[in-house]
Amino acid sequence: MEDATPPPHQPRTEGMPVAAWVPREEWVKTQPQALIASCVVLLDRQGGVLLLRYGPGQPNAGDWWLPGGMLEHGEDPWTAAWRETHEETGVELSPIPRLIGIDHRADVGGTGPVLDCFFYGGTLSDGTSISLSPEHDRYAVFSLNELADTPLAGHAGSLEALHTAAASGTVVCFREGQPV
Repeated sequence: MEDATPPPHQPRTEGMPVAAWVPREEWVKTQPQALIASCVVLLDRQGGVLLLRYGPGQPNAGDWWLPGGMLEHGEDPWTAAWRETHEETGVELSPIPRLIGIDHRADVGGTGPVLDCFFYGGTLSDGTSISLSPEHDRYAVFSLNELADTPLAGHAGSLEALHTAAASGTVVCFREGQPV
């Protein structure tokens, strides 16, 4: 019978079977994997929210949503939010991030779990120029009342909760795109 004593550099936890311990490299492989995305809420002076419409040939073509997208390798959520907003609108955000929401979606289009980070990007100045990326074919600023009749890539309730968080300085937690 093998000795059940863990090596001296590995502490034994009382009541934990020795067989449950695995090297860190193996343990990491057993942990959940998730994609991470970042989106930005930009408001106008009247409190409307800037949305972009996905163009033809894009996933969610014809639907509206916030500027944002997936993190690139090694990128943190705020840097991705800044980069995506600039790529998709031409708008440069403040260098100071303000997290206003986080969402966990268990499966997005068969890719598995996605963790969405939402940041408040501030108030657009009157006459701010928007330069769309090829991914989008239109942009508009919507009042909260207009969201119910707008085809969205997400939930109108999510945008309303994010609008409240941006205006009040709070943070909202979502599960599957719905405020918890």
